[in-house]
Amino acid sequence: MTWEAFQARFQSIRDNKAFEMFVITVIILSSLMIGVRTYPLPETAVTFLWVMDYAVTLFFLMEIIIRMAAEDRLRDFFKKGWNVFDFTIVVISLVPLDDSEYALIARMLRLFRVMRLISFIPELRVLVTALINALPRMGYVALLMFIIFYLYAVVGTMLFAQINPNLWGDLGISLLTLFRVATFEDWTDVMYETMEVYALSWIYYLTFIFFSAFVFLNMMIGIVVEVLDEEHKKMLAAEQALEAEHQTQDQHTQTQALQAQVDALHEKLDQLLAMQTHAHDRSEQQRS
Repeated sequence: MTWEAFQARFQSIRDNKAFEMFVITVIILSSLMIGVRTYPLPETAVTFLWVMDYAVTLFFLMEIIIRMAAEDRLRDFFKKGWNVFDFTIVVISLVPLDDSEYALIARMLRLFRVMRLISFIPELRVLVTALINALPRMGYVALLMFIIFYLYAVVGTMLFAQINPNLWGDLGISLLTLFRVATFEDWTDVMYETMEVYALSWIYYLTFIFFSAFVFLNMMIGIVVEVLDEEHKKMLAAEQALEAEHQTQDQHTQTQALQAQVDALHEKLDQLLAMQTHAHDRSEQQRS
């Protein structure tokens, strides 16, 4: 069997939905095994989990080799970021899990197997891609939020440090207090304490909450929703392009099949004409 035949078989395995679902099932099973290890287990269960861990590792290795072999060129496999992500996790999983000094590191590295669910479920890929693409825009909002936090922290330290040094003693403590206020963790207690000295200090808290909890939070949500919508449109466009490519390939295959049938008919017709010509020549010879 030629390599092209092997490659076609690997491609059929890779694109098979049942195989994809089986891989997802193994990933979930591997994740559950990691969680079970956190409980005290009998020796037989520990041995069973050890064997299963090596079996899962070998399966992941086989699966990534199939996906690499299914590509027309090996470098095409590494052009996709999610393929590189899966390859890295599989390589990390090859760290031996035994009683050596690296056993703890190996067990911790196996936690990354759970992340492979992201690369196999398209919707999760869209969410993660949208989050990564939204980070630069969110960074500017976070910078503006930090400026507001910094200004309010300096003002709070100057005004309220004498009231409660544990909450407003310096800039760092004030920033932590403002974070507490922004997350609504007993923020009214902080406000009422300062209002006993400064009756209008409620303005300080309400304006800060307006900026931090309402304005900036909604800006963050708006950025994520916008980028997520863009990623959904890209995914739909890619699916439509892939479907159109498959249709073009099917039409090309049908055209080749029809052309082969036409060529076969032409060949038979040529044979019939040759037979008729030969019969005519023989009849002419017999007459002469």
